[in-house]
Amino acid sequence: MAGGAPAGTVSESMRHEERPSSCRQECCGLYHRAVELVGKRWTGAILLVLLEGPLRFSEVRQLVPDLSDRLLSERMKELEAEGIVERRVLDGVPVGVEYELTDKGRALEPTVRALKAWAQQWLA
Repeated sequence: MAGGAPAGTVSESMRHEERPSSCRQECCGLYHRAVELVGKRWTGAILLVLLEGPLRFSEVRQLVPDLSDRLLSERMKELEAEGIVERRVLDGVPVGVEYELTDKGRALEPTVRALKAWAQQWLA
């Protein structure tokens, strides 16, 4: 074969052109929803700090610099609505509020830690 790929091999462009689209998996709605949820601004950072255990609102804010109270409150409400974070009112004066990952939230740990490792390797 003059000027082409050696006999018995297929060029990279040919492989992509000839591969039927039926061999590829369609992106499902649940995957998209998960990426949108965890990928929202500051959500990954909030999840990361909560992996170490329950925290008060002010502690989360300290551990996630540049996060405003308004946005933290919004994200916490979203995570609570999804069943990823549990909000617990603590007895005492003044009354305190603590946030903790649920089982559903803790199940994200391998994903969150893998993304952190990837970021440290490839984005540093």
